[in-house]
Amino acid sequence: MNKKKTKNLISLVGLAFLVACECDTTSQGDKLEVIEDEALRGTAADFIANAGDRVFYAFDKSNLSPEAVATLKRQSDWLRQHESRKVLIEGHCDERGTREYNLGLGERRADSAARFLINQGISADRVRTISYGKDRPIAANGSQEEIYRMNRVSISVIE
Repeated sequence: MNKKKTKNLISLVGLAFLVACECDTTSQGDKLEVIEDEALRGTAADFIANAGDRVFYAFDKSNLSPEAVATLKRQSDWLRQHESRKVLIEGHCDERGTREYNLGLGERRADSAARFLINQGISADRVRTISYGKDRPIAANGSQEEIYRMNRVSISVIE
C-alpha cells in the first residue's frame, strides 16, 4: 500500500475510533441519538455522529437527492441547537474531467448544500464554502466506481 493510501486509511480509522470511543450510540428509527458526556456536545464528533457530514452526488450533478436532503435537514437541526458553531462546506469531485471543470462542479455542490442550510434558517454568516474539485480525493481504495462515488461529495466541517 502506498503512503497516500495508508495515510487516508489511518485518517478514516482514527475518525471512526474517535466517534466510537467518545460516544455511546443508540438507534431510534431514522434518527441516531448519541448519548454523550457534556464535554462532547457541540463538537465535530457530535456533529458527525448526530447529523452526518457527507452529502453524495450523482455523476456530473450538483442537485440534492432525497438522501442528501435528509442529511442536510439533520445538519440544520444540529446547527440550530449549536448557534455558536459555523460550518465550512467542501465540494469534491471524482478524477474525471479537467481541473477547472471540477473546481466549478465542486463549487456548485458546496453551494447547493449551503443554500439548503440557509433556506432552513441557518444564518448565511455561519456557512462558508470551498471547492477542492478533484484536488483532494476522499477515497483511493476500492473498485473504480466505488472510488468515484465516494469522491462525488460535499463535506460539512464544523469550525
